[in-house]
Amino acid sequence: MDAQNPIGIFDSGIGGLTVANAILALLPKESLIYFGDTAHLPYGDKSADAIKSYAKNITEFLLKHKVKMIVIACNTASAHAYHLVQNIAKDIPVINVIEPVVNYILDKQYKKVGIIGTQGTVNSKVYLNQIQEKSNTINAVQLATPLLAPMIESGFVNGEISHLVIEEYLSDASLQNIDSLILACTHYPLIKKEIEAYYKSKNLQVEVLATNEIVAQYVKQFAIENGLVNYNNEFERKFFVSDYTQSFEKTTQLFYGKTIHLKQEKL
Repeated sequence: MDAQNPIGIFDSGIGGLTVANAILALLPKESLIYFGDTAHLPYGDKSADAIKSYAKNITEFLLKHKVKMIVIACNTASAHAYHLVQNIAKDIPVINVIEPVVNYILDKQYKKVGIIGTQGTVNSKVYLNQIQEKSNTINAVQLATPLLAPMIESGFVNGEISHLVIEEYLSDASLQNIDSLILACTHYPLIKKEIEAYYKSKNLQVEVLATNEIVAQYVKQFAIENGLVNYNNEFERKFFVSDYTQSFEKTTQLFYGKTIHLKQEKL
């Protein structure tokens, strides 16, 4: 694999741009091919078979662009389609957003871990299962928080509405007495500070774990160890979506931190 080839990243929509942004912050000379499956979002309420079908088509698209690795920047797709993507990609390494986070949890040796995510991610029990398989000392609990992603996409961040929704979810009985909280959706890093502020207001010490930051660190280390870091000053970033609207393009600035141009690519 050529280190100058792009990193391929895909998500059910544009939330995965938080992962792309975090990776490029650590690897600023990398080329990037991003695909957001906006025609089929959200993945959280889709069947496993449907998600696998979408992931197959996107993987084949990324491989045509000669990516050097694929990052599945979606918790639901990581839960249901990771092994399928690996099989299609063959020699191209595939990184999901779940395993790096689980490994981080194990390294930190937390006692009680809370998990919030979409209904699809929670129903899959992928975090619970992986944590329980690798540790018999960590207690993991989870809660579906389906209002958070659409709330964030609608721009309701750091305001009265988001404060009320966040408090309603985090005060749930299932999340009491946790020492860490996994934000198991790529949208949720945008409300990390609000979540931290909630715990601070309650005088609770809970480490809030943004998956995009943990995955970006993992991708950087993986690229270094496998000679895949691009040190060339020439790089290119391309952003594709399966369904284009002006509102999608406008919202990308919220997730990516800067204005980008989306190209529509129907699969």
